[in-house]
Amino acid sequence: MDGNGASFVAVRRIAFGRGGGYHPSPGIPGRVHDCFIFTLYATVEIVTGSTAWIGRGLSCVCAQGRENEARLSLDITPFQEALRSLWCSAFPEVELQDLISDQWKEMGWQGKDPSTDFRGGGFISLENLLFFAKNFPKSFHKLLHKQEGDRATWEYPFAIAGVNITFMLIEMLDLQAVKPRSMMGAAFLKLLSVNEQAFDVLYCIAFKLMDQQWLAMHASYMDFNTVMKSTRRRLERELLIEDLQFVQDMPSYRLLAS
Repeated sequence: MDGNGASFVAVRRIAFGRGGGYHPSPGIPGRVHDCFIFTLYATVEIVTGSTAWIGRGLSCVCAQGRENEARLSLDITPFQEALRSLWCSAFPEVELQDLISDQWKEMGWQGKDPSTDFRGGGFISLENLLFFAKNFPKSFHKLLHKQEGDRATWEYPFAIAGVNITFMLIEMLDLQAVKPRSMMGAAFLKLLSVNEQAFDVLYCIAFKLMDQQWLAMHASYMDFNTVMKSTRRRLERELLIEDLQFVQDMPSYRLLAS
């Protein structure tokens, strides 16, 4: 924990070369970090979020600090590269006109500048979406384009849902603590010890599970928080399965194959 009260948990290595240069992950071009979520709670202002959105329908979780900042800075080259890579993965046949564009609304961002929506989950939210797109493209596109099931008239916006899922996992796993203070946190660190990408994979599982719950509950826009609570309960039960050794052993992992 630093002097500002921010907690740190080293669960993703950062790949830096000589001179502090950034080197993206080989499997994910333009990725902000590599392998581990490193200092996931490096600053409270950017990474942690307020729960004020709960019960108010679906919106992006908002950062608690620096409330006068309307958006994350897009002057960070890796972040820009990751955004462009995310767009190319989502819409490979459509050219992105600009990093600030109404085109982003097609992915489910609230406005034309996605950086304003990343404030709740931090850069890790972008990494999670990009990992999902690169490693499970079939499932990613099914969710993005709402291709499965009897969809609601008022659907959840894909990208904003993704940011909220990141925040939910951070909260559920108690990753802001220096040491695990819950069974969920301890169970996750056990999975992380054998798979450096456990958080990313768990995110993909959570997204697919959330959509499954959404369809099963015949949910609509204002039901999102109820669906998220149901998703969290399901994930918690699976994480506490006796002798669970790998995140891929969770029953809901099979959803990524559909």
